[in-house]
Amino acid sequence: MLIMEANNSNVSRAEELKLLANEAYKAHKFAQAIDLYTQAIEVNSQNAVYWANRSIAHLKLEEYGSAIQDASKAIEVDPKYSKGYYRRGAAYLAMGKFKEALKDFQQVKRIRPNDPDATKKLKECEKAVMKLKFAEAISVPESERRPVADSINYRSIGMGPSTSSVSAEVAVAALAMTVGAAMVMMRTAVTAVMATVVVVVMVALGARWWRGFHGGVYTKSRVHDLDVEPQYSGARIEGDVVTLDFVKKMMDDFKHQKNLHQRYAFQIVLQTKEMLQALPSLVDINVPKGNHFTVCGDVHGQFYDLLNIFELNGLPSEENPYLFNGDFVDRGSFSLEVILTLFAFKCMSPSAIYLARGNHESKSMNRIYGFEGEVQSKLSEKFVELFAEVFCCLPLAHVINGKVFVVHGGLFSVDGVKLSDIRAINRFCEPPEEGLMCELLWSDPQPTPGRGPSKRGVGLSFGGDVTKRFLQENNLDLVVRSHEVKDEGYEIEHDGKLITVFSAPNYCDQMGNKGAFIRFEAPDLKPNIVTFSAVDHPDVKPMAYANNFLRLFQ
Repeated sequence: MLIMEANNSNVSRAEELKLLANEAYKAHKFAQAIDLYTQAIEVNSQNAVYWANRSIAHLKLEEYGSAIQDASKAIEVDPKYSKGYYRRGAAYLAMGKFKEALKDFQQVKRIRPNDPDATKKLKECEKAVMKLKFAEAISVPESERRPVADSINYRSIGMGPSTSSVSAEVAVAALAMTVGAAMVMMRTAVTAVMATVVVVVMVALGARWWRGFHGGVYTKSRVHDLDVEPQYSGARIEGDVVTLDFVKKMMDDFKHQKNLHQRYAFQIVLQTKEMLQALPSLVDINVPKGNHFTVCGDVHGQFYDLLNIFELNGLPSEENPYLFNGDFVDRGSFSLEVILTLFAFKCMSPSAIYLARGNHESKSMNRIYGFEGEVQSKLSEKFVELFAEVFCCLPLAHVINGKVFVVHGGLFSVDGVKLSDIRAINRFCEPPEEGLMCELLWSDPQPTPGRGPSKRGVGLSFGGDVTKRFLQENNLDLVVRSHEVKDEGYEIEHDGKLITVFSAPNYCDQMGNKGAFIRFEAPDLKPNIVTFSAVDHPDVKPMAYANNFLRLFQ
């Protein structure tokens, strides 16, 4: 009887904790919710609901590795609990692992065959997998691909007629042959399904053929289509020089939701690429005595908050230099405005602004979290490839006055990494899933010593002892990193030797956090942290350009 009463008491206590956790979750206090769900699990670990609920709280904090672990545990406790598969599928989707996600949503559909929501999400996942397979079918091998940037000369825009190697008539003829072949097959009793497959294959082969002529790029011969129309009233660049007046006019246009002409967008992005690709993977920054230097964290497409940073701290200039520490784009729906503004300041004065790569400056993240869709909507498909090339040129880390190491993510899975090892990284590629480059972009600090698995499912977690050894071995004083939303916009950890700074307040319009930036004064480089709140922006929701399947889980 006493054992039964104790068990009943545990069940009741666990339920109380779950209800408190649910309230914290509804209030967008996701870290608090995780802590309360954890307490409930400690009291009763055999309730699949607690594991699945903690999984979705991890999802909200972008801790996809932890979300997958918790969802898997929910499935282990109750193999028929559909939300376990649902949560795990959502985490796989967020990581771009569409095939794994598809398996989980298929299982949800088996368990709940009449659930319209489960059907809808399964169909979206199937579309994503099919789109991925099609993209793989028509992709050009890296060894055969010509960079977009090499085929564009913005100075020649409007200079002459098209001399395209393949005429529009040839392209139309090829399409007609494809459709005709499919119709013949259908008339000869081949099933509609088989005909559809043939059409897809022929289109894929045709795309390969077409891209073989053009190198998969926007050819020089077609840029005449980008003449600046007489009626265009937006910001203009006169000649090769990007001026402060141009940048101010462009930012004001962006503020009023006006687009920059593609001709000038090409110029800004291409000029930035030339500068970035000449830099080492680890950039040394010298701040003279008596001068200051500002480090900002993730901006994530929150353009109006970027304008607020400049209101609070001044525009970038040689006397007021900035380092933006990665994740300029994605999630926020003004990512193009953010990246063009930062790039324009880089063109105006290279020493006024430094830019580091974040984990979201990559094709896989941009495809999922909105930047790709936004660029397609506001500029063109070819700019998607161009931005991807430029992102591969971004440096991976910076060192200020030989003492402050600044990186987007964090430190390494092994000791003994020297600054010279970081300088030697060949960064001109998409981020790998392991190794030094991956860890620089993805890793996170942890409160306990040593190293542990990444809560994100990529990179690792590292303790204060790892930070201390890295600083000692490289004669450094401080690590500054970004990558994580923080309630106050920043967090000081590892006995004051590591600072996280995050500059996107009220992240995704729902987290309620402050933003922050850090001002360093030379020569002592003591960090002065400034926090700020979110400002209003036009009624365009975050993730407005993200893949449809991901918006289903917001």
